[in-house]
Amino acid sequence: MAQRDIRSLDVGMLRTFDALMRERSVSRAATRLFLSQPAVSASLNRLRDTFGDPLFTRTAHGVEPTARAQALAGQVERVLADLSAMLEPGEGFDPAASQRIFRISGGDYASHLLLPRLANELVASGSRIRIYWETSSFLTLTERLRKGDFDIAVLPRLQPPSDCESELLYEDRYVVAVRLGHPTMTRQATLDAFCEAPHVFLGYGSSALDDLIDQVLARLGRTRTMSVAMTSFGQIVDLLAQTDHVAVMPLRVAERFRHLLAVHPLPFELQGYRSVVCWNRRSNSDAGVLWLKDALLRIGRDAPAEGTASAA
Repeated sequence: MAQRDIRSLDVGMLRTFDALMRERSVSRAATRLFLSQPAVSASLNRLRDTFGDPLFTRTAHGVEPTARAQALAGQVERVLADLSAMLEPGEGFDPAASQRIFRISGGDYASHLLLPRLANELVASGSRIRIYWETSSFLTLTERLRKGDFDIAVLPRLQPPSDCESELLYEDRYVVAVRLGHPTMTRQATLDAFCEAPHVFLGYGSSALDDLIDQVLARLGRTRTMSVAMTSFGQIVDLLAQTDHVAVMPLRVAERFRHLLAVHPLPFELQGYRSVVCWNRRSNSDAGVLWLKDALLRIGRDAPAEGTASAA
């Protein structure tokens, strides 16, 4: 077979290949790369010419890698990692001079807390860094960090995670949240009222928090009705404001919606809430990810808690 000219391959093509391997979709790969779909398709065509293989075949749900693409995947990932390390200056990561794309996963409150200030700081420094923020299942986050789908994750944990690196962003406590004027919880949330009301919870699958609450209630000889599962605090608050449902949520989140919600202490003892910033251990050698981690921790720790009132 004739030797192929290395000049036919560029970094943009390798990034396209990597994005397609991870996303298995031209449209999602384009979103990941902050490019148009035609640009990704054009890059894929150049890849096919360079490697003499289709590399990705269309399916009803996106694209699937060929055997040749599967064989190349590990090599491409290593080349991109080596190039990224090579481009970092010896004195550390300079966000003002970087054009990296960072992928962060976190909920809507973490986005509210961290993203506006981070975005403003990047603009003020003249940085061309691009941020992709995605809400993802807490159950799969550490695995997706390992695979490189995300650089950083901000997630709630009752205990520090053992399968990735992490630092505490802040601690909080859980409260009961209901609409203003709730018929059974105007002044307080009694155990009877708590158990009798329909509950809405943050539904990313199995929830350690909700399992813990149910265990506490079981020890008290009580149960509750789990009525609705939702994927963001914003959705939960919107439902609470229009129904007689109840939710258990962190105080900092509930305080943000004091104009819509009544906030009460839990009618039982429960361990506190912890928000942690997580990253894969291999990123300890990536100056860019470490810069991003430090920036998020600094912003989150500097930010004042929402409101000053305590649950009453």
